[in-house]
Amino acid sequence: MLTQPDRPIESKLLAVFRLLRWDKPAGRLILMLPALWAVVLAAHGKPPAPLVGVIVLGTLATSAAGCVINDLWDRDIDPEVERTRSRPLASRALTVQTGIGVALISFACAAFLAFYLNPLSFWLCVAAVPVIICYPLAKRFFPVPQLVLSIAWGFAVLISWSAAADELQIATWLLWGAVVMWTMGFDTVYAMSDREDDLRLSVNSSAIFFGDNAADAVGFFFVGTVGLLVLTGINLHLHIGFWIAIFAAAVMWSYQYSQLRKADIPKPVYGQIFRQNVWVGFVVLAGMILGEIV
Repeated sequence: MLTQPDRPIESKLLAVFRLLRWDKPAGRLILMLPALWAVVLAAHGKPPAPLVGVIVLGTLATSAAGCVINDLWDRDIDPEVERTRSRPLASRALTVQTGIGVALISFACAAFLAFYLNPLSFWLCVAAVPVIICYPLAKRFFPVPQLVLSIAWGFAVLISWSAAADELQIATWLLWGAVVMWTMGFDTVYAMSDREDDLRLSVNSSAIFFGDNAADAVGFFFVGTVGLLVLTGINLHLHIGFWIAIFAAAVMWSYQYSQLRKADIPKPVYGQIFRQNVWVGFVVLAGMILGEIV
């Protein structure tokens, strides 16, 4: 049985803050970005401010719930992994009962916000919940659990687009595909830092599935992301600002791929590349705004 670590007991409030991952904003922003991409494009660059507020708060609540659910499922695995052993449920700083309570509150906040949306968007929110809950289990039996996460990320596009346009269009699915490919790319990078621990614990990941070809797989996913974003731009007849942003994003993804191709990459580099994708996402968002209105 695990015992409390030899350090001062952190306050429960701080532990809950860490459980929600609010101390690591990159993971929250990288879910918010596809939702913002979708609402900007669906609303032709001028989404209603209240809807944008609902989407921002909704992604925060949903990602928080997802983090807690993940930690509840993995509370006996996380202590065995260097990167995750200090998480509040893994270190027993918080009880399982507290974790369940925080998850329910997070889902309740997301549900409250979902009632602001139209029926199509609301039911897409409902459809996303099983995927969010089951994703942490996928690593136990599915060889590429990052695909399940990518599908969960893709719901951000479907929900936000339908909330702004009240329908799903061809461009919606092109953007959905781009987000799935992008998520597969950056989350495979994230998984690469845990390969040794995951192999020891018999936990699946895309980094293990692709093995020595993991860097090339990431490169393929980033190329796919660019290609689908290009098709989205063509379908929507976006202007020059969008194309400049996509070119800049492609350059940044190419640089990341070149970094991954190097031998003996220090583990912190994987985290740096993951966080860099937040900035890439904001570049693409700026391009979508400019591409619609300029």
